[in-house]
Amino acid sequence: MARPTSASIHTDALRHNLAQARSMAPHSRVMAVVKADGYGHGLERVARALEGADAFGVAALSDADRLRAAGLSQPIVLLSGFDEADDLPQLRRLGVETVVHHVSQVEMLEQAGPGEPIRCWLKVDSGMHRLGFAPQDVREAHARLSAAASVADGIVLMNHFASSDEFDKPQTRQQLQAFAAATAGLAGSRSLANSAAVLGWPDAHADWIRPGGLLYGISAVEGRTGADFGLRPAMTLSTRLIAVNRVGKGERIGYAATWECPEDMLVGVAAIGYGDGYPRAAPSGTPVRVAGHDTQVIGRVSMDLMTIDLRGIPEAQVGDPVLLWGPELPVERIAEASGTIGYELTCSITRRVRFVEA
Repeated sequence: MARPTSASIHTDALRHNLAQARSMAPHSRVMAVVKADGYGHGLERVARALEGADAFGVAALSDADRLRAAGLSQPIVLLSGFDEADDLPQLRRLGVETVVHHVSQVEMLEQAGPGEPIRCWLKVDSGMHRLGFAPQDVREAHARLSAAASVADGIVLMNHFASSDEFDKPQTRQQLQAFAAATAGLAGSRSLANSAAVLGWPDAHADWIRPGGLLYGISAVEGRTGADFGLRPAMTLSTRLIAVNRVGKGERIGYAATWECPEDMLVGVAAIGYGDGYPRAAPSGTPVRVAGHDTQVIGRVSMDLMTIDLRGIPEAQVGDPVLLWGPELPVERIAEASGTIGYELTCSITRRVRFVEA
C-alpha cells in the first residue's frame, strides 16, 4: 500500500489570498513571490493559480525557466539578481527582469554585449544589511544603470524590511525614511512591502507589493495566524494512524525515552516523520488532530513515524486520519512549538509526500 502521507494544495485559497493582498494594497501592483518551489506548494501549480498576479518573483534562473516552460508569460523578477555575465543571455532569452544589488552587477551590465535591454530593480540597503547599495551609493548606481545600453528604461527602486512583522517597533519606520532619503528625486517605481509590510505597514505599499508567505495563508507575525488577517491556508498536511497500542503507566515512548506514560493509555503511531519534512524539533505537546479530535505529539519525532497521545480518543483505530496542519490546525502553531516559522515548515516537505491539488 502507498504511504498515506499527503499534502493537499488548495488553489482556491491561493486565489483568495491574492485577492486579499490586492484589497489591502488597492493602488499597488502585485509581484507574487513563488521562490523555493512556491514555498513548498509546487512552483507551476502555484503560478497557474496566481496567474492574476502582475509579476512573479523567483530566487533562481532555473525557476524562471520552469515558469516559461509552463507557459506563464507574466514578468518574472530574479530577486537575488544574476551571479555572472554568462547569466545575461539567459535573462534575455527568458525575458526575465533582475534585481541589481552590487556594483559588480552594474559593471557586468555596462560591459554586456548587444541584445535586448534588461529591466533592472535597483536594491537599496535601507537597514537590513544583507543585499543592496548603501544609501550614499544609490544615486551613482542609478545613474550608471540609466546610462548602460543593456539596461531597459524604467528602473524600479526597492528595498527589503528586516522587522516589518513587528508593528510596534521603530526599525521599519527608520528604513522607510532611509529609503525615501536615498531615492528622493530619482525616477522609477518603488517596491518596498513584503508580506508583513502588506499586513501592517500601509505607508510601505508604494507601486509594487511583494507578498510571499501571505499568498500561502501563512502569517509572519508572531502570535497571529493567517486566519487573523483573513487569509486561508493553502496546504493541508495529513496522514493516517498505522498502529494503536496500549502502553502501561511508567513506560517510555520513542527514541531517547523522552516521554513517560502518566497512566495506562492508548498511543497512536502515524506515518509521518522528519523524512517527510515534519520537524524533528517538534516537542511533546505539539498539537495534532486525529479523526477531528485535538491531541498532541508525544515522544521524539523520528524519520518515518510519530507517536500521538490518544487518551482522549478511546475510539481511535488504525486508518484514522491524522491532521498535521491545515485550515483546522494552523501551521503557525506547529512552527511556534518547534521554534521556527510556518514558511520553513511548508518549504521542508520532501519528495516522498504525495501532493494533491484540492
